[in-house]
Amino acid sequence: MIHSVRFICVLDTNVIYPIEIRDLLFWFAHYDLYTPKWSEHIFDEWAEVMKRKGVSEEEISKRLAKANKAFPDAFVSNYSGLISGLELPDKNDRHVLAAAIKTNANVIVTNNIKDFPKAYLSSFGLSAKTADDFLTDIIDLNPEEAIKAFKEMVLYRRNPDLDEFEVLDILRKRGLKDTADFLHSQL
Repeated sequence: MIHSVRFICVLDTNVIYPIEIRDLLFWFAHYDLYTPKWSEHIFDEWAEVMKRKGVSEEEISKRLAKANKAFPDAFVSNYSGLISGLELPDKNDRHVLAAAIKTNANVIVTNNIKDFPKAYLSSFGLSAKTADDFLTDIIDLNPEEAIKAFKEMVLYRRNPDLDEFEVLDILRKRGLKDTADFLHSQL
């Protein structure tokens, strides 16, 4: 069994929201399949997205607190001094790269791959992967634990209660087609 908890990944806002992608990422982290990291900037963006989607301030605070409670070592600090020295196609993504550099991450998990040029990231020993690519890699490394994590995620799901295949269909609709197909093949 390959144990990959030392594999450190900064999760960009666009993979923390929507909830279905976040849930699978968080359950995989709960099963020590990788170590998640995020920053104040990432959480500020997440809060903004939730606010735009009509989520109440109380619920926003609860979700942010739950994430930090579940993964108390995930919060990256003291990275802001690096931001201004970084160059990315979208300057608003520099904070993500700065957090990744500060925490010695291996990967930035983002669905905005074009905003994280491969050659530039490799100069920092980093790469960027979509959530779908990252999750399929995790399943490939440790299929037994990934399936356990997925099944437990489904068991704890509420509002509405769904079976494994219904959850897989939702994951496909959220852009995790390869992930859902891989999980399906392991069930």
